[in-house]
Amino acid sequence: MTITKQQEGNALTIGIEGRLDTLTAPDLEKEITALGPDVQKLTLDFAKLDYISSAGLRVLLMSQKKMAKQGSMRLINVGKMPREALEVTGFIDILTVE
Repeated sequence: MTITKQQEGNALTIGIEGRLDTLTAPDLEKEITALGPDVQKLTLDFAKLDYISSAGLRVLLMSQKKMAKQGSMRLINVGKMPREALEVTGFIDILTVE
């Protein structure tokens, strides 16, 4: 998995490429945990995300809880496989997916 970041003011976009699974989810979790209160708008760009496992979904839930306290979070460019995982688990109803 490759993580890219682009920040503009209080808005941060994190791009995730590859697989978000048991092996890679801790890397994204570290990135999210390290976010300071200056980040008020978090966008996760899934344009190049191929796969998401339950470990990845857990990180998304943790991210949503963190960002609800300091701003907002949204997912963009969600492909077929990740979208199906979000729908089957009900995460599509608790996350902002554009």
